[in-house]
Amino acid sequence: MAASASSRGFTAPIGAAKLPTVEVFPTSPNGFVEFRRKKRSSIGGFFSIQCCSDSVMPIRGGSGSGNGVDKGDDGRLDSKKITANYMRTQASSPMPFASPQSRFVSKPEKFFSRCTPRNSGPKSRDSPPKRDTGIANEKDWGISMLNDSVNETGVNEDGSTWYRESGEDLGDNGYRCRWTRMGGQSSDGTLEWKETWWEKSDWTGYKELGVEKSGKNVEGDAWWETWREVLHQDEWSNLARIERSAQKQAKSGTENAGWYENWWEKYDAKGWTEKGAHKYGRLNEQSWWEKWGEHYDGRGSVLKWTDKWAETELGTKWGDKWEEKFFAGIGSRQGETWHVSPVGDRWSRTWGEEHFGNGKVHKYGKSTTGESWDIVVDEGTYYEAEPHYGWADVVGNSSQLLSIQPRDRPPGVFPSMDFGPSLPPEDELPPTLLQ
Repeated sequence: MAASASSRGFTAPIGAAKLPTVEVFPTSPNGFVEFRRKKRSSIGGFFSIQCCSDSVMPIRGGSGSGNGVDKGDDGRLDSKKITANYMRTQASSPMPFASPQSRFVSKPEKFFSRCTPRNSGPKSRDSPPKRDTGIANEKDWGISMLNDSVNETGVNEDGSTWYRESGEDLGDNGYRCRWTRMGGQSSDGTLEWKETWWEKSDWTGYKELGVEKSGKNVEGDAWWETWREVLHQDEWSNLARIERSAQKQAKSGTENAGWYENWWEKYDAKGWTEKGAHKYGRLNEQSWWEKWGEHYDGRGSVLKWTDKWAETELGTKWGDKWEEKFFAGIGSRQGETWHVSPVGDRWSRTWGEEHFGNGKVHKYGKSTTGESWDIVVDEGTYYEAEPHYGWADVVGNSSQLLSIQPRDRPPGVFPSMDFGPSLPPEDELPPTLLQ
């Protein structure tokens, strides 16, 4: 695979009909940035926005499963075996997602000093989540479960209050949930934060580590975030699987503005991997959406797709989507860029590529303005045949999850193997903030 294949079809000069660059949001001290057609990337700030991807950026990929697990291992659920397999692979650690301080209009440092004076109770680490930061690693959360049952409350000198409690819930099949809750608020109730940690386990080998936190500030801004990491045994393959998810949302108290993101990742011990995200946001009269997914079967087959679109209350709409499928150097890419005016006039350009695995690529496309192309070129094929962050990486970054200790199982008692559903991708927005 010698040269990069274009993911936008024919690259020769094309007629005047092009998707307009749309600038929607002006730059402001509150973190607003202009809304342009750009590639998918990490962006910071509360209302920083990128939408309508220009292209698929092909990435050089290798061959093989890339799961970093001993092929002699059957991948069954065993936390110690999982950890040992990871240590044998000596997998390199990826850069973790940081827990950044947002440029949100709240002032968490001011809130911190008001609500949690030194040594008076639990200290709030809560700040608004940051857009497009994906799923954090467990070490970034600093989850520290209390061993004893606690129920404490207090009032600080400025009248702000705090609480902290912890406990343990038990159930059938060896179920145990250890939890810690804490929070606080200002004396007038305008500032508030809550945070909950938990770890769950049962006799089937199921383990879960999670966090949920929320808050609001004096300006009326509100936010909510949850994170989960799960180890369980797949019902069909009997392979160990680790799944991670994060949901984040925030709403402005001064404007008709807010955003929501749902991220998920799933891995099994033989290299199967699935990743995806659903995102939504709005700022006054503009709204935007993004969905994307990646699927690796662990044997060299890969599917990727992205769909982004936006609209204004005046009726202008625009978007961009693409999909690629590859296996053993053979595959295809296709996509569409489109725009609809307030009066309903529609412009679109569709494109496609067929990669034959022999250095030949068929490129074709057309637009509503009459342009078209259909050629075969000599060109190499690049694609990502395996995830850059896979099974060995997620095991290496899940030591706290794997170290959760289940309840002792009495002799002669066997677990009921009701695996239950895995983490679902949730399409609908939660009702708490954005509706």
